Amino acid sequence: MLQDRPYMRDSYDRPRANVLTWLVSTIVAVYLVQSILVHFFPATGYWFETALGLSAYSLKSGHIWTLVTYGFLHDTGLPLQVVGYLLIIYFVGRDMLPILGARRFIGFYASALAVGGLCWTAVHWRHPELLFGASAGVWGLFILFACFYPNREVSFLFFFVLPVTFKPKHLAYLVVAIDLFGFVFYELVGAASPFGLATHSARLGAMATAWIYFRYLHDAKWGFSRATAEIELPRWMKQRGSSKPAPAFSVNIGGRGHLRAEVDRILDKINSDGFGSLSAEEKKILDDARDLIGRR
Repeated sequence: MLQDRPYMRDSYDRPRANVLTWLVSTIVAVYLVQSILVHFFPATGYWFETALGLSAYSLKSGHIWTLVTYGFLHDTGLPLQVVGYLLIIYFVGRDMLPILGARRFIGFYASALAVGGLCWTAVHWRHPELLFGASAGVWGLFILFACFYPNREVSFLFFFVLPVTFKPKHLAYLVVAIDLFGFVFYELVGAASPFGLATHSARLGAMATAWIYFRYLHDAKWGFSRATAEIELPRWMKQRGSSKPAPAFSVNIGGRGHLRAEVDRILDKINSDGFGSLSAEEKKILDDARDLIGRR
């Protein structure tokens, strides 16, 4: 059954670039263009950063796109920071993309940047600072990963030498605590933060976006086309004095033909929207189909 799907065959021409690849490639391309302009054409580089960077002045001027585009600019003097962001986006994104699907993934990333940008602008409304950097989107994406996999053990080589193992929830608590401390004691009072630029409010807004999405929006029905219709008889057609409940109806998938058609539909839905878009009933159907194949 699964082997009949076109994307399960070896000869299937799989897409060579998904939304995660495009996101990483775009960040790299913008960083290279920004670095060239800043170092070799300073005037054009200043215009480039002003046009895409976020500030209170840009929003007052109607440059709404800067709520997202600021996340593709970076400090050209800190290339290792950009590499670190790209590694987080790639390794976290490859686990989140199958759950969210392409549209939700890029929509969430853009929303995290936008909400983080709005929070930062609200704090710095009277100041001329220019905000750029992917930290809001990166840490928003990581917090969402920690919500889905709080206890998964993650291992990596610190400075490519020291092996470190941690659980995502512990790093999430640490990052939130650092940004709350920096926001209250440094950013609000306008003091220089030892944690770098005063972008704590942007990261906190993005991390709040991740928690709200996980808690309230991920399992919600997106769009009216997927909503299930509830049909009820009008009162005058109901038999009075009868307490007998109305019979429950369900789709018959007992036969192999019906089950295969239903599994095909669910697999198409996973391919387009991700595994996280499935309902509990659809997941149960997949489990039943897997058990049926295992008994062969």
